[in-house]
Amino acid sequence: MYVCLCHNVTDARIHQLVRTEGVSTMRELREHLGVGTQCGKCAKCAKDVLREAVSEARCEGACSGMLATA
Repeated sequence: MYVCLCHNVTDARIHQLVRTEGVSTMRELREHLGVGTQCGKCAKCAKDVLREAVSEARCEGACSGMLATA
């Protein structure tokens, strides 16, 4: 789904950026993708997607850590 139409940013791109670059704040998201810098209508949705992506990344990291020790 598109999160930011002004900069053509999708939820998948945000999830990818969290996994590959460790982005975890709206400031970092703005710096990388320009989200929320044009009309601003996407800010709340982008924040929600970012929160979800960070949570998933933390969970994946915890799960892979537990598998490595098993």
